[in-house]
Amino acid sequence: MASHMKNMTVGKPLGLILTFALPLMVGNVFQQLYTVVDTMVVGKALGVGALAALGAADWMNWMMLGIVQGFTQGFAIPMAQEFGRGDHGALRRIVGCSVLLSLFFSLGLLAVGQAIARPVLLMLQTPGEILGDALLYLRVMYFGIPIVTAYNLLASVLRSLGDGRTPLLAMIVASVTNISLDLLFVLVFHWGIAGAAAATLIAQLVSGLFCLYHVGKIKMLALSRQDFALKNGLPRQLLLLGAPMAVQNAIISVGGMIVQAVVNGFGVLFIAGFTATNKLYGVLEIAATSYGYAMITYVGQNLGAGKMGRIRQGVRSATLIALVTSAVIAVVMLLAGKWILSCFISGTPEQFDQTLQIAYHYLTIMSLCLPVLYILHVSRSAIQGMGNTMLPLVSGIAEFVMRTLTALLLPMFMGANGIFFAEVIAWAGADVILIPSYFIMLGRVRQRLCIGGETGEE
Repeated sequence: MASHMKNMTVGKPLGLILTFALPLMVGNVFQQLYTVVDTMVVGKALGVGALAALGAADWMNWMMLGIVQGFTQGFAIPMAQEFGRGDHGALRRIVGCSVLLSLFFSLGLLAVGQAIARPVLLMLQTPGEILGDALLYLRVMYFGIPIVTAYNLLASVLRSLGDGRTPLLAMIVASVTNISLDLLFVLVFHWGIAGAAAATLIAQLVSGLFCLYHVGKIKMLALSRQDFALKNGLPRQLLLLGAPMAVQNAIISVGGMIVQAVVNGFGVLFIAGFTATNKLYGVLEIAATSYGYAMITYVGQNLGAGKMGRIRQGVRSATLIALVTSAVIAVVMLLAGKWILSCFISGTPEQFDQTLQIAYHYLTIMSLCLPVLYILHVSRSAIQGMGNTMLPLVSGIAEFVMRTLTALLLPMFMGANGIFFAEVIAWAGADVILIPSYFIMLGRVRQRLCIGGETGEE
């Protein structure tokens, strides 16, 4: 197991970032594969109405997932720093405290999610013909929040130690499980949209157990009872890192819900087309997310080791490969987008053509603006890796403001087409905050290292 861990404080930054990110990228491909298959099975087997119901529930589901990921990614920042510093005792205490905190907030989120699901769907003006399915999907998904939290925490622990391979294998196992159960639950058992949700949760459980098995084999993470103590200010330290990232994701989700409320006003076919492209959002973002995870680990480990020069080199290398990757993905989507989108859509020829036209128009706009999104992920993750989660929170607020204003104002002048620009304008708003913030943080960390008696260089 130790051979899967990666010390990112030595070696060429470009090679380290790529070799760490590539397994995560492949893992994300499998994760997106089962998300896409979910949508395909629902759209083709259950019709345009069920596809629209998935879309109506999307941002509410993502909000809970985003809060979970925010906390667990925040907890992983000091794990990477202590691993880079070589303090395994502190690393174990952080992991133990993170387990308890994750248990508490996952149960709280489960209760809150069940309480707000129906009122929020009604507030978003979800059409009556899809309200029942959207609510049923959320009910099932929210019951699985503790499962989703466990997987995300375990994967974050592994990534903080430089292990991108085990989360990849977990995603492959989860993907195969989810696709198999999707076909069984929806096509054979006829459980409808609830079957698709149940398949996703069981797949998450399998991937979580897979990660737990491998974490248990890491000797430096052999936890004792003392490691689970909530004392010495450690819970507060972890919450100060995780809470801003969770709030950031929640704010972004609220902006997405406002967009969804506007989309809901354009009818079921428009919702279905918008949903089809949104289900490809994860595919567009696959590499960006992977580079982000790589940068949090890379920057965190090198900060722990006091190697400031390597942080600058790594961010430059990550920016370059992120821009190249975004251009390649954009070209693929522009060329093959219509064929991919057609796999999600069913209905009469007229419904099919109208839904596909809406979906491809939205996909084209997002694909052309992908470099903006990829720069966002690299710069935000570098700042988080340096231990600052407040500046990314400010960028999340900027995303919320830009996404909301665009969704509310542009349709007044451009009609339904105006809603397609909400996402890319939100990315740009975040970049305006993140890019200068990265350079400010770089200067502050360099000064702190110099005051501490280190050069801040290699």
